[in-house]
Amino acid sequence: MNGSVKRLLFISNLFPDSRELYRGLDNATILHGLAEAGWSVRALALRPSLPGLGRRVVPRAEDVKLKPQFLRVPYVPRIGSRVNHILYARALKPHLAALRGQFDVALTSWIYPDSCAVSRVADFPFVSIAQGSDVHQYMQDSVRRKIILSHMPKAAAIITRSGDLAQKLAAAGLKAAKIHPIYNGIDLTNFRPPEPGEKDALRAELGIPLGVPLILFVGNFLPIKNPFIVVEGHRALRTFIPQAWMALIGGGPLEKEMRARVSQNVKFVGRQTATEVARWMRAADCLVLPSVNEGVPNVILEAFASGLPVVASRVGGIPEVLSEKYGRLIEPSPTALADALMEVLSAKLDPSILAAHGRTFTWEKTTARYSELLRAVSAGAS
Repeated sequence: MNGSVKRLLFISNLFPDSRELYRGLDNATILHGLAEAGWSVRALALRPSLPGLGRRVVPRAEDVKLKPQFLRVPYVPRIGSRVNHILYARALKPHLAALRGQFDVALTSWIYPDSCAVSRVADFPFVSIAQGSDVHQYMQDSVRRKIILSHMPKAAAIITRSGDLAQKLAAAGLKAAKIHPIYNGIDLTNFRPPEPGEKDALRAELGIPLGVPLILFVGNFLPIKNPFIVVEGHRALRTFIPQAWMALIGGGPLEKEMRARVSQNVKFVGRQTATEVARWMRAADCLVLPSVNEGVPNVILEAFASGLPVVASRVGGIPEVLSEKYGRLIEPSPTALADALMEVLSAKLDPSILAAHGRTFTWEKTTARYSELLRAVSAGAS
């Protein structure tokens, strides 16, 4: 060991770069927090690609201190479920051998194929992070499920982003004592309630009329996010509140069809920085997220910290943080979404209560729990 300073190696495809600024951003935030807490941190960032394909990857300026090494690993899409973890492991093995002795414990993210690959070559303790879809979707696939359940017992611990994910992994047969739910934190300097007069000023800047309800959606335009329910729910809401507006932050393959379905008073904002998302939250009246499945989405916690109520699906880890004090849970459909929005808008929930709830989810608290767990794993291996 290295005295009181612990050395951590992060291994995952979920790590940002200068082009993909938000890829695994939560992981990068945790790594920076650990570095500030005294850990010596370096990152081995995987970039899955077919042989002969790929691009030069450059780290974000702020990540240079983490000494990221971007490693291309072979990946076979669609039909590669039986072999991708093996291909990853073969690519990882020489790099991990070269780094051995330079770290005390590893942290991996995305249980298949990333963590399963690490388990095949690890002669060191490692902790795995289950992100969400790698449990919700992959555990429904018989091939990936078998691989996950045969490889993950080698992990010293598994972190989940919600209690629901922890329960699913335990129910599948992994040891409950090794599974640790740890919520992500949020940036409380960025996500905060509007100051007096700020909401109207933001509306003017963002092109939204004053005094009308503004509903906000933030997410990828993918089937799992149910974006058609968002636009059709807004249409249903306008039957009762014709002046209601909706802003859609994000992008993805369903955007063209979404645009074809929208009613009036809808603004497609595109993908935005966290700072811009925070501005929209301070201008809005409610966030909606009628997803098919989720862990505990950061966007919900950010909305709370912004004093914004939430209407979201009763799925995954969302009910762990969302009660009627803070919005509504629904079984997603356009009618249910419109009805819940009517309730929330008329209830006029206290922004200070919402913001106080949001302030309980801090990156400092998250980092402290990661550090405690990683130190325990490292000490147990010494």
